[in-house]
Amino acid sequence: MPGGGGGLASGSEAAARGAAKARPLQSVVWGTQGRGPRSSPRLRRVSQRLPHPNRGLAVGSAPSAAPRGAGRNRAAGRTMPKKLLLLPPLSASSAFRVPRARPVPPPAMNAARTGYRVFSANSTAACTELAKRITERLGAELGKSVVYQETNGETRVEIKESVRGQDIFIIQTIPRDVNTAVMELLIMAYALKTACARNIIGVIPYFPYSKQSKMRKRGSIVCKLLASMLAKAGLTHIITMDLHQKEIQGFFSFPVDNLRASPFLLQYIQEEIPNYRNAVIVAKSPDAAKRAQSYAERLRLGLAVIHGEAQCTELDMDDGRHSPPMVKNATVHPGLELPLMMAKEKPPITVVGDVGGRIAIIVDDIIDDVESFVAAAEILKERGAYKIYVMATHGILSAEAPRLIEESSVDEVVVTNTVPHEVQKLQCPKIKTVDISLILSEAIRRIHNGESMAYLFRNITVDD
Repeated sequence: MPGGGGGLASGSEAAARGAAKARPLQSVVWGTQGRGPRSSPRLRRVSQRLPHPNRGLAVGSAPSAAPRGAGRNRAAGRTMPKKLLLLPPLSASSAFRVPRARPVPPPAMNAARTGYRVFSANSTAACTELAKRITERLGAELGKSVVYQETNGETRVEIKESVRGQDIFIIQTIPRDVNTAVMELLIMAYALKTACARNIIGVIPYFPYSKQSKMRKRGSIVCKLLASMLAKAGLTHIITMDLHQKEIQGFFSFPVDNLRASPFLLQYIQEEIPNYRNAVIVAKSPDAAKRAQSYAERLRLGLAVIHGEAQCTELDMDDGRHSPPMVKNATVHPGLELPLMMAKEKPPITVVGDVGGRIAIIVDDIIDDVESFVAAAEILKERGAYKIYVMATHGILSAEAPRLIEESSVDEVVVTNTVPHEVQKLQCPKIKTVDISLILSEAIRRIHNGESMAYLFRNITVDD
């Protein structure tokens, strides 16, 4: 009967579904070109039971609606390829295997390991002493470069190693030949820029032309010109020490770190000057009073200032106040009467402060022409000081400075090694040197690592 036949058919289909539900699924590889499934001995068996039919199709089950063209394929005796189930063979140990990290080769020597290079831009061996001290503290080697002067006086720089993508620090100490040193620095910075260095930082402990930072008569502010030239050459940062005027930092279009040498000089006073508690800090001019006050407050000592005509080192005519020059028979508009500026009159030289029976310590930032220091020492001797020290950051000591110091009342001149002065020390044993390579190397390390520089400016105020 039709109805019975339908019931029998329905029962057989249900039995087939139950058998498929109980039978585990075998991992197979479906062939193509109408061939049936082939058992693969290389594949492992997966024990997975088919879910309930109402919960979706299982892997390898037939869809409810046959896709288009399925009838033609069955009519032709071909079987449609089903979804592939390819499982690679796994062993018991490989199921939880952790991949081993490849051994990292040891980093190369010098800065390739740390990502920076330290170069010296000086062509003379005496000027590379500070650079060698800094690299020793950093545990690095000095970069390979050649800086020399050709027969016609031109400067040539050759970089002998790759600097691509590196932080480059150029250490340039300024000898007596200032202009040659400036050109060496500019040419090396430009050579490193064209060699694709990432950052070029100039380490210039004594910044040249820092005294020409003000407009005088019809002159020029040469320090601003030099700052523009350094930026154009490729420098991106500068580390310097005790600028003659702190406002010079505003001339640059990139960061400037103006470090201080006073902690090293203060340490020298405490350790090398016997009975320094009986000393007084002296400013040889009112312009140096702020610096002397800083030393006196930190050492808890007294302060003295020399004032008078002998201390004048910069003439009033140089500050541009009399420009244009005065003309006797100049025609002036009848309705314009400007008040006349009274001329300055220097008072007789005096010492503001008590120095009698004490140690006098004269402090300044630069010692170049020592005539003013020698004159100040003579005055302090007349006022009763029994020992005189002169301390400064930059000891240029040009011209006849060693001989004048040796013949003067100065007992000792203490300077740092921002400027090479080994020859002057041989001429005058009174000259002593304080090494400041420690703070420069620490500044290089912090800048390269992206650390804060605030640690190097602890207890530094605006007036220091």
